[in-house]
Amino acid sequence: MRQMIDKYLGYLLIFLMVLITLDVLWGVFTRYALGSQASWSEELARFLLIWIGILGAAYAAGQRMHLAIELLQLRLDQRGRRYLLKIIAGLVLFFAIGVMVIGGGQLVYLTFILEQRSAALQLPMGLVYGVIPLSGLLISYYKLQDLLES
Repeated sequence: MRQMIDKYLGYLLIFLMVLITLDVLWGVFTRYALGSQASWSEELARFLLIWIGILGAAYAAGQRMHLAIELLQLRLDQRGRRYLLKIIAGLVLFFAIGVMVIGGGQLVYLTFILEQRSAALQLPMGLVYGVIPLSGLLISYYKLQDLLES
């Protein structure tokens, strides 16, 4: 299951990277070749960057490639490292559930209730913010797997 999620999350990130590249190229083309930038291209690039960054963090957590300071880990024996990694995974799991899933879910709910929309694209902002609880669920899944495997 984990490999399947990794695979499709990687494909989604590749797709979003291609999409943001095409969007930025379109914005540059319309600004310099046509004299007026498409009004929606900058906003779309901003929203895509949010999705890429937050989903990329989930992907990095799943690949165990996230940024880490390993000074303490290098000084511990094998048993101590295992406990330290469990503590770290537990703290990340706590943060992902508390802040990203619950807090992000409340943010999404609030923006849908208030019917907040983006300026140029008129997208519901709940769709843009929806990546926060989604990424939180993915990180929670990955860290729970890490806790169960170690």
